[in-house]
Amino acid sequence: MSLTGDPSSELLSRLADSVKEISGLPECRNVFKKTHGDLVRRIKLLSPMFEELKDNNEELSEEETKGFELLRTVLDSAKELLKSVVEGSKVYQTLQRDDIADKINQITEKIEAALGEIPYDKLNLSEEVQEQIELVHAQFRRAKGRQEHQDHQLEVDLAIAQREKDPDRAILKRLSEKLHLQTIDDLKKESLAFHELVIASGGDPGDWFKKMASLFKKLKDYVQTENPEIDSAEAGKGMIKHRSPVIPDDFRCPISLELMKDPVIVSTGQTYERSCIQKWLDAGHKTCPKTQQTLLHTALTPNYVLKSLIALWCESNGVELPKQPGACRSKKVGSSMSDCDRAAVTTLLDKLGNGSLEQQRSAAGELRLLAKRNADNRVCIAEAGAVPLLVELLSSTDPRTQEHAVTALLNLSINDLNKGTIVNAGAIPDIVDVLKNGSMEARENAAATLFSLSVIDENKVAIGAAGAIPALIKLLCDGTPRGKKDAATAIFNLSIYQGNKARAVKAGIVPPLMRLLRDAGGGMVDEALAILAILAGHQEGKVAIGQVDPIPVLIEVIRTGSQRNRENAVAILWSLCTGDSQQLILAKQFGAEEALKELSESGTDRAKRKAGSILELLQQVDTVVNQS
Repeated sequence: MSLTGDPSSELLSRLADSVKEISGLPECRNVFKKTHGDLVRRIKLLSPMFEELKDNNEELSEEETKGFELLRTVLDSAKELLKSVVEGSKVYQTLQRDDIADKINQITEKIEAALGEIPYDKLNLSEEVQEQIELVHAQFRRAKGRQEHQDHQLEVDLAIAQREKDPDRAILKRLSEKLHLQTIDDLKKESLAFHELVIASGGDPGDWFKKMASLFKKLKDYVQTENPEIDSAEAGKGMIKHRSPVIPDDFRCPISLELMKDPVIVSTGQTYERSCIQKWLDAGHKTCPKTQQTLLHTALTPNYVLKSLIALWCESNGVELPKQPGACRSKKVGSSMSDCDRAAVTTLLDKLGNGSLEQQRSAAGELRLLAKRNADNRVCIAEAGAVPLLVELLSSTDPRTQEHAVTALLNLSINDLNKGTIVNAGAIPDIVDVLKNGSMEARENAAATLFSLSVIDENKVAIGAAGAIPALIKLLCDGTPRGKKDAATAIFNLSIYQGNKARAVKAGIVPPLMRLLRDAGGGMVDEALAILAILAGHQEGKVAIGQVDPIPVLIEVIRTGSQRNRENAVAILWSLCTGDSQQLILAKQFGAEEALKELSESGTDRAKRKAGSILELLQQVDTVVNQS
């Protein structure tokens, strides 16, 4: 008799469907990967029993029905738990790993107990399927109550990451890998899962809220620093890296942890992103998510002061301003910018040319951000005629406008075609003037712009002739760490041209470079050695380097430096010692032979050649001394 439509057939179909849904869950990518995978695999092995019983059309007895009903209830619970582990917040589950592990173990025990209620010997099952089910039952029995292997490293890393304000990056790297939070997309999904968790908490997030928010922020800042979303365009030999600033805590919504676009204040005085807190309120909650205090009312007051501060911070750090509702983002086929963006650029250029000081400042700031955003924008902004107008603003008496103008040109210069447009507009002398007299940020970005433009060889000549090198050396001496790096990369690139080497030496670059080289903790040793290696190939540079007692520090780098630094150090030493017996004698006195012999065996090919040449020169000196 067919069982279609009877309770037994429906029960078996539901069991089969449950197993199918569990089997189709995405792979678990968090700390429960193994536990989750084992449970899914075992449940999946139950499927043949349900399918075979359905095919046999045999009605189940009361005892059999009771066992299968119990199993159906447990599998429904297992499905919800396994789904939540896959889709939920990875940080939350890591912090709640003991509770979740207990829930998985309870499910395992319940499935084992349900299977124990099913009389296999009374079912019309093939011998093969019955053996498989008995085997699965035995696996559940062994897994019941089993303690999973403790990840002691995870325990230690979590404790340190939660306790310390600025944990070691190696710890954050391990946590990022174990929690599978390694990309910007991972962070977005985690942020959404966190948001949904807060909304679903019923108005009482509990102690985990602050712990989770703090840990997620540290991991997020680490991942964003390691994997910044930057344009793929490169400027010459080295990409101009736009540093990704860390968002201040006060600018993040406590619910989503994202930069707030429309901050509003609730009755407890806490500020949230409007859409996030509105969703919370719409879900029926009457408490403040952060403080758990009861809200006296649900009115949301715009936080205009904070919104202005966020806008200023975005402007100062070159961060794209939060999108306003209704902003047009669509692109038409064949166009590199949307129509609204084209119209916006036209309006901005009109403000640049004809607006008030405030309008010019604002327009230059917006163009700066547009030019940073993508390659298409850089082409269209230049084609619209922005470059000459921005060059004019380099002479602005308003420091902020000047900063925006030079930074906009920096971003535009990433496009090689725009480099020529910028130079042809007569920008180099004005950029050098900003480098000499602008604010520190303007000077830094002027240095980076000159580096970008100097990728083209003929520009190296023009930039050097415009007096950039003395100003770059000054920035190298008194700039911020970022400014020093920008100055060094520009000087290095310019010094590839022979005429600029003489300019750099005459401007007094060698003593500052030696100070940077001797300051191992200053973070500029690599750059100082690279520039000195270029200058050492020029006669005036060689003489200037020889006058600042370089031998001891060069030999120390050859002994202990990185491969690249050892290569540069030995190249400088080779230039100094070639044709100069006094430098050779000094090198010998400071123990160069031992360091050079080791380098001749373990260095790069170029370093080995230079080390071998110096060793031969040292032997010649010994011969002369012995003969005399």
